[in-house]
Amino acid sequence: MKVEKLVVGVIGLGMGHAHLGAALDYGAEVALACDPLESKYERCEKLYNFPREKWITDWKEIVNNNDINVVIIATPDQLHREMIHECLEAGKHILCEKPLALTREDIEAIVKDVEAHPECKFMIGQICRFTPSFMLAKQYIEEGRMGELYYVESEYAHDYMHMFDKPGNWRADPVRNGVVGGGCHAVDLLRWLVDADPTEVYAYGTHKLLPKVTYDDANLAIMKFPGDVMGKVFVSTGCKRNYTMRTCVYGTKGTMIFTNGKEPVQIFEIDENGNAPAEPVEIDATVNNHNAVAEFKEFADCLVNDTPVVTTVYEGAKTVEVCLSIVESANTGKIVNPNYDFT
Repeated sequence: MKVEKLVVGVIGLGMGHAHLGAALDYGAEVALACDPLESKYERCEKLYNFPREKWITDWKEIVNNNDINVVIIATPDQLHREMIHECLEAGKHILCEKPLALTREDIEAIVKDVEAHPECKFMIGQICRFTPSFMLAKQYIEEGRMGELYYVESEYAHDYMHMFDKPGNWRADPVRNGVVGGGCHAVDLLRWLVDADPTEVYAYGTHKLLPKVTYDDANLAIMKFPGDVMGKVFVSTGCKRNYTMRTCVYGTKGTMIFTNGKEPVQIFEIDENGNAPAEPVEIDATVNNHNAVAEFKEFADCLVNDTPVVTTVYEGAKTVEVCLSIVESANTGKIVNPNYDFT
């Protein structure tokens, strides 16, 4: 059923502030925005002139508001399961920030809830699929310009150290792991680019940089995809450098090297004689590594036109399952075969 008017509630104004702005940019009505910290609201007030009377601290006010038909969940990962359940029970359409959840138990429960409410559209916010440079790479792959893929790699290099003094410090929660919480970006990106799910995962881990967390702060994972495609993901949540998701795609007709930053996309394509250039063609891609505007627009268009969501609950579940497999392999030293049956 088409949604005639989008009335939005936003839960969580950390990353949620960008989603709030995206909803306003689309022309949706944002009825309520929830966060327990006034400082988070003040940023929205400054950026979007968001009215104070629409700021609340109890997220269940959004669930119980009958006028709100779309909810954006941008809270700490470990809170997603309960919020998704309550919002679905109230008949709300949901855009939920990645990762879908942190545990296999929560993933299965969320999938079950979404399946039980087919009248509600659900989208998982895998934001890398809306990053301009990554979208360009996907386009080139689909056009066949890279030929048959044989190796892909990505990294999530992000220093969490400066975040631990912020209120809440949810990234240090023992239930959370940097691979699942942040590395899911790189894992989902490779799944999307290859258009397949890894069948085997083998990983290493180390813990030398973040004393306030219990999980490995660096992991290296090797993955086997269908079609004889190899993959590699590097995750470091304590690295001493700028945030980056440097990614490479290797195919039989060419290679692409790109990031989510200001660096140009580098493209090597063979000519009609099968020869590769000595230097790459460089394309300046728009820098927008958290393109919430495009992400919300896609979800809103699905609601307005009653079309299927692409980044479904299953996409979110599969990405987390690969991440959990990386953690398991690093802990056990064994190859893990991800289980994509969430029933």
